[in-house]
Amino acid sequence: MNNLTILNQNGKLVTDSREVAKVTNKPHNDLMKSIRTYIEYLGQGNFSHSDFFIESTYLNSQNKEQPCYLLTKKGCDMVANKMTGEKGVLFTATYVTKFDEMEKQIKTNFKLPTSFKEALLQLVQAEDEKETLVLGNKQKDQLIGELKPRADYTDNILKNTGLVTITQISKDYGMTAHEMNVMLHDLKIQYKQSDQWLLYVSHQDKGYTHSETIPIARSDGRKDVKMITKWTQKGRLFLYNLLKGNNILPIIENKEVYQ
Repeated sequence: MNNLTILNQNGKLVTDSREVAKVTNKPHNDLMKSIRTYIEYLGQGNFSHSDFFIESTYLNSQNKEQPCYLLTKKGCDMVANKMTGEKGVLFTATYVTKFDEMEKQIKTNFKLPTSFKEALLQLVQAEDEKETLVLGNKQKDQLIGELKPRADYTDNILKNTGLVTITQISKDYGMTAHEMNVMLHDLKIQYKQSDQWLLYVSHQDKGYTHSETIPIARSDGRKDVKMITKWTQKGRLFLYNLLKGNNILPIIENKEVYQ
């Protein structure tokens, strides 16, 4: 009963609907139907369903992409509230315990950079873990000076903890959102489905994006909702490194600063 895996995605702790189905001894298809009903109700109440359930996919035994959901602690609460008797009690005890364990682990292991220099060094190490930086003070000063244009941009990313749209990111590169989306599609990062840009499977579990539901008005006046993809700061940094590897730099780094 207590074999439930908790993942950290986009700063949110989540578990897979397939595991919830196993723990609750409920067919996954039935759980998916229930979750879709919950999402419909949440939309009617103007709640963001991504605070409870996050759309995701997995590859089945035939290597075909299939839908599933990632459940936050709130999502597990909602599922548990519909259960009665021993199963409900045991499932509640399981997910509460597992979420608490992961929260304690994150608090123990997670360390934020305490200075600009520390953040910069962490960035360099992440880009090239094989490179060892053993520099004297003069070499460090020279390195920081050479990396300053990049640091100006990446420092903004590190300081910002919120989600950003592709429109905001594309402006950093002097592009339109359409141009940026098409380019990321050409680079095999994302594809378009039902009017939403989604990451390919190889990038989906990296915490790069977060889907949000927004209210819209149809041409006939009907109120509706649609899903949009926003990028986390981790995803924004991923795009920076990806584009830099393709000789595409943000405007701030294209400026002639060494004059």
